[in-house]
Amino acid sequence: MRAIDIIEKTKNKIPLTEQEIKWFIDEYVKDNIKDYQVSSWLMAVCINGLSKDETYYLTKAMLYSGDTIDLSSIKGIKVDKHSTGGVGDKVSLVLGPLVAACGCKFAKFSGRGLGHTGGTLDKLESIPGLTINLSEKDFINQVQDINIAIIGQTKNLVPADKKLYALRDVTSTVNSLPLIASSIMSKKLASGSDIICLDVKYGSGAFMKTIEEATELSNLMIDIAHKNNKKVIAFISDMNKPLGKAIGNKLEVLEAINCLKGGGPKDLEDLVVTIASYMIYYSNLSDSLNNAKSLALEKLKNGDAYNRFIKLIKHQKSKISSFESFINIKEIIPLKSKENGYIEEINALDLGINAMLLGAGREKKEDPIDPDVGILLNYQVGDYVKKDDILLYIYKNDKWDKNIIDNLYKAYKFTNKKLTKTEIIKKIIL
Repeated sequence: MRAIDIIEKTKNKIPLTEQEIKWFIDEYVKDNIKDYQVSSWLMAVCINGLSKDETYYLTKAMLYSGDTIDLSSIKGIKVDKHSTGGVGDKVSLVLGPLVAACGCKFAKFSGRGLGHTGGTLDKLESIPGLTINLSEKDFINQVQDINIAIIGQTKNLVPADKKLYALRDVTSTVNSLPLIASSIMSKKLASGSDIICLDVKYGSGAFMKTIEEATELSNLMIDIAHKNNKKVIAFISDMNKPLGKAIGNKLEVLEAINCLKGGGPKDLEDLVVTIASYMIYYSNLSDSLNNAKSLALEKLKNGDAYNRFIKLIKHQKSKISSFESFINIKEIIPLKSKENGYIEEINALDLGINAMLLGAGREKKEDPIDPDVGILLNYQVGDYVKKDDILLYIYKNDKWDKNIIDNLYKAYKFTNKKLTKTEIIKKIIL
């Protein structure tokens, strides 16, 4: 086989065989195919797409390009969750401890943030002393002991995805459904869990801009999972507005803690509790979804979920004794409303980009992050504000852009009409 023949077939919309895709991926991981040739193929995929079968073959080739994790020694049903990325998305920090407190085995490999989307590992690493690097043995033992571990991807887990993702990032080939689906599912399948919950976001702050795109991606990933005998549930959620009120690593940790104590924003709690309900039910820990939801709400209210979070961070080496002085910031700038009215829109992408400009996110993978900076909303979509009410607070250190204030004002739209608040989850696909 030759790489140029693979490129030519995809360019001309001729389906590739499983053997061709496997050879192409294997040779690329071995550095026998050059980046410029793979870039050409990725662009052909972006333009022409791949069939469902080809997407499955690509996922399989990536999955077996390195190690896979065997979780069979952990008793019970293992659960995992993936988000397609959004603004203020601290779901894993709440969901993991919550379902662990309910008896689920939450075994998660997480990633870092890029661009305007936050990463779970960045949030965890903002907690002093906490490590996201555990050996496979320690990872399994921790899930056995306290029902939860959240760590970074091991060095040889799906190496094909590491190489392809880095190349996609610099060749404008990220936003392709087959490439997104194969990237996500190869990592989730390699991680070894029995049940995978996918939080597929759509809207201004997400990669998928419409419900239709999010549905198509969800169905593609579910099809891949079924071919691998895995149970997958997709939750299509709204990312036209930020999730919760906090954007920025330490701010989001504090909001997650508030939610774990039963005092988080309603949209965050609703999303977490719904996903938790399905994890609990399909782990055979409840006889109905309604009872699973009741159990999840009980664990938020009685402190069990928060206590499990404390166990998690202590097991992963954090020595923090209190979160009272958690954030160290030079300046907090209030942004005051210029008018009266109901908040009709808070553009998630605009807030995410401006949080990144403050240093809360990274434009390139090697960029450092300031865990203390960010944006804290005082009001959410649907709330009524008066002129001079504080819309949000900007947590600022050294990094600044002269346009941030104007940018943040432009993210808001107001109306005189009272709005009906909508549900955060728009669709659930089994």
